[in-house]
Amino acid sequence: MNTTEKEVIEITERAARQIRKLMSEGENQDKPYLRVGVKGGGCSGLSYIIDFDEAGEMDTISTIHDIPVVVDKRQALYLYGTVLDFKDGLDSRGFIFENPQASSTCGCGSSFSA
Repeated sequence: MNTTEKEVIEITERAARQIRKLMSEGENQDKPYLRVGVKGGGCSGLSYIIDFDEAGEMDTISTIHDIPVVVDKRQALYLYGTVLDFKDGLDSRGFIFENPQASSTCGCGSSFSA
């Protein structure tokens, strides 16, 4: 595990509030880190991962808005500069990824290609 000074992602205050709320719920208390990553799949080739998890050997660890965040080093190159936001409006609700690395995204915003 590595601790990094420069975060791979940014988290808006709106997203941080929602993450802290989810972390305080009983089912997430045994998983101390917010995991952000990517996996193959989705209509554009790569899908975002956001979950609560343990840290692993290949993870970089950072603290953003007092939230411990882990990102797998192998996935970080797809995420540098990404902003994680939370929308709570009539037209959309949920976590939104704004990724400058994405060359194209799908209509739902949950997958992209690099």
